[in-house]
Amino acid sequence: MNVDEAYAFCRAVAHKHGANFSVGFRFLPKLKRRAVYAAYSYCRWADDIVDEGSGEDAGAPLARLDEWQRELDAAYAGHPTHPITIALADALQHFAIPKSAFIALIDGCRQDMTKSRYENFDELLHYCELVAASISDISLSIFGYRNDAAIEHGRHLSTALQLTNVTRDVGDDLARDRIYVPQEDLRRFGVSDHDLFDRSESERMRALIEFQIARAESYFRAAEPLLEELDFDARFPVLLMGGVYATVLAKLKKDPLTVIRKRLSLSTLQKMLVVGTRMLRPHFV
Repeated sequence: MNVDEAYAFCRAVAHKHGANFSVGFRFLPKLKRRAVYAAYSYCRWADDIVDEGSGEDAGAPLARLDEWQRELDAAYAGHPTHPITIALADALQHFAIPKSAFIALIDGCRQDMTKSRYENFDELLHYCELVAASISDISLSIFGYRNDAAIEHGRHLSTALQLTNVTRDVGDDLARDRIYVPQEDLRRFGVSDHDLFDRSESERMRALIEFQIARAESYFRAAEPLLEELDFDARFPVLLMGGVYATVLAKLKKDPLTVIRKRLSLSTLQKMLVVGTRMLRPHFV
């Protein structure tokens, strides 16, 4: 497989599995766009190994994650064998993407195989550092930025995106016996694991979800300065990626109990509206 075919493979993965992210990807210049497709696809592949192996003995997906990390080593050594890592190896010729960030992401995926509950927000925040802050570090190395303040703001944005996922996917995650909402939050609002699995549409459940939404919004607000610190050609794409997720959060805010009924997603028209509104007024929330 040649490099162009490898990038086409990554683009297909991104558009199929990362619909919310790929809205912004499309507006990047070609070199950055291809690199982001490759990096995203590597991370997505690792995540899919865990999700698709959730019904297996833990040893099988863990072994596949180990193999996928060896493929990362091969990409950095210049002899990849998979379409995704062939593209990634090419991207590494143009961008200094930290290998440690990919390894952190894989460590987060391994954690998903062994940990299904989070006692408090600090525990959840550490998980976000593995699976989300790592993505920010990868992305910023491709997007380009003016000063180191962008790193902290980028991690705020990635945490906001991950907390949005945690909130939106409450119902979906139950199918894998995972509850990312901290147990201390459940106790605070008088909601039990049993209530979640019963999909109880109570006022206590509503208050719990509203609290999660407000927490995610606070991270979006903390991330706002990022837009001024990015290279100019990456500002609008990042604005769109954050804007799409913030719009999901805004829709959940109107009906918080949606999260235990179904997985909310945006239509093509709604995503087009995100593009239009962000062109008129750059903002996440």
